[in-house]
Amino acid sequence: MIAALRGQPLLALDTESDSLYRYFFKVGLIQISTPSTDYLVDPLRLPDLAPLGDIMADPTVEKVFHAAENDILMLKRDFSFRFANVFDTMLAARILGWKEVSLAALLAQRFGVTLDKRAQLTDWGHRPLDAAQLSYARLDSHYLLALRDLLIAELRQRRRWREAQDAFTGLPQITYVEKPFDPEGFWRIKGARDLRGNELAILRQLYLWRDEQARKLDRPPFKVLGDNKLVEMSRTQPVRLAELPLSARQIELFGRSILAAIAAGRGDPTPPPPARQSNGNGRPTPEALARFDQLRAWRVRRATDRAVDADLILNNHALMTIARAAPATLEALAALDVMGAWKLEEYGPDVLRVLETSA
Repeated sequence: MIAALRGQPLLALDTESDSLYRYFFKVGLIQISTPSTDYLVDPLRLPDLAPLGDIMADPTVEKVFHAAENDILMLKRDFSFRFANVFDTMLAARILGWKEVSLAALLAQRFGVTLDKRAQLTDWGHRPLDAAQLSYARLDSHYLLALRDLLIAELRQRRRWREAQDAFTGLPQITYVEKPFDPEGFWRIKGARDLRGNELAILRQLYLWRDEQARKLDRPPFKVLGDNKLVEMSRTQPVRLAELPLSARQIELFGRSILAAIAAGRGDPTPPPPARQSNGNGRPTPEALARFDQLRAWRVRRATDRAVDADLILNNHALMTIARAAPATLEALAALDVMGAWKLEEYGPDVLRVLETSA
């Protein structure tokens, strides 16, 4: 396969992970397609993927993904791959303003292909994979090169090709950042802020207990117990196994440790609400907030005119950076490094006019 790929100017790629089934999830399958061949690479059985990594980093080989960011992040995390020359079919479809941009929708609309929805819930870390699962995985990359060609033709026709190229340039640089477990994450559970006193303390103990169990079992936390059950038990505060709103199997596995967590929460003080996170720049000034609002209103108008989602014009981070700095020239705007060359050319003068009128 490596010998064949080295001679190809274009490759289509996709990955599958076992994140629905593991706490410590990993890439379970890598799909690679050329115009003539589909390859399924099993990273659980191959000890060394460095030769494939060399191809991913080769700027003379274009790598075509659908929703590239997650695939790139996972491949960087698990195999330390580097990337160059990436084309993202979903991003290209969004730039064109296509309404349905999921791969399943595009395959159905453009190629008359229906993906087997049953395979979407596959445990890609389990072996063996059956024929239906392998067929589903193969189709995820098989049509990407043809889809790329359709997208490029329309991008050129509608004069959005340079915009797409500019958008693709940042994809190889995205970086995987490991997110540690947040012991205060229970505040983000739906219904948490409706709890009071020791109910919140119990929810915190149950949240910590669930994460500990998930790690031990190597399961996603939601496959140990759902958020709704944690909130329910925080309210009802059961003291006996028979009072737990769980299945007999769950009570057998976890009942006593859950009751212990509930008992510990009853004796804890009420947890204080989490401190508001700072972005390191402090709270925006009223003047910066006013500029931000004006820029958002401009963005909505441009997005409506171009029939695209507003974040494709400029995302909120870029708008706030601009609003804080209030640049007066294109050079100063470029120095903020939140707009690529095409966006600076296309939107830069507009942005400066908005800032000038809001001064």
